[in-house]
Amino acid sequence: MPHRITSPRSMLAFGALALLSLSACGGDSEPKAVAAETTSTTSTTTTTAPTTTTTVAPTTTTTTAPTTSTTTSTTSTTTSTTTTVVHEATFYEEQETEPIAPPTDSYASEPVIALGRIQIPKIGVDSQMYEGIRMTTLDYGPGHWPGSAMPGQAGNIVVGGHRTSKHRVFRNVDQLVAGDQIIFSDASGTYTYAVRKVQIVQPTDVWIINPTPTPTATLFACHPPGSTAQRIVVFADLVG
Repeated sequence: MPHRITSPRSMLAFGALALLSLSACGGDSEPKAVAAETTSTTSTTTTTAPTTTTTVAPTTTTTTAPTTSTTTSTTSTTTSTTTTVVHEATFYEEQETEPIAPPTDSYASEPVIALGRIQIPKIGVDSQMYEGIRMTTLDYGPGHWPGSAMPGQAGNIVVGGHRTSKHRVFRNVDQLVAGDQIIFSDASGTYTYAVRKVQIVQPTDVWIINPTPTPTATLFACHPPGSTAQRIVVFADLVG
């Protein structure tokens, strides 16, 4: 059978028919629009030569002025001031002597030595004070515990006295309250002590005669009056 030569025009027509058929299967109701688009595409592909466009972007030359950056370094100095408050204080030497032990025989005789005077304005006391705490000495008046501090000295001056017998100098020491004055005077001067407290203790509480780091005074007597069951103790501090 002789071969039929198909012309290029016939092939284009066949291609267009095929595209229309495919468009119909897709449900497009405007075959003309599809055909026109196909024709335009074919024309662009076969007749337009590729064009190379070279775009030269404008060159902008920017001259940046040198920037001078000045950095200021600030040194913050914090000054911490410590304030030391110095409280004025009076320093005393330690008590130079130790009080003797309580006498085993409180009625034994001992020399009667006058040391000075003791005054307690609140209860009307103004009496000679003697050295020693035995009963025979206290019969004369208040007695200074041997070895305890002397008036005005660092340490504890301890003085005992009667409440009911003989002169009864310490009869009303239970009436003393904080702030009341006790005044000692001797050859070295006059010294004023202020009552700090009054306390009842047992006869065995000999700690009341212990030395103290500052000038103090301790008065003691039997309690209650007429009994030796307890001791009444007056504690005072040097104030002038």
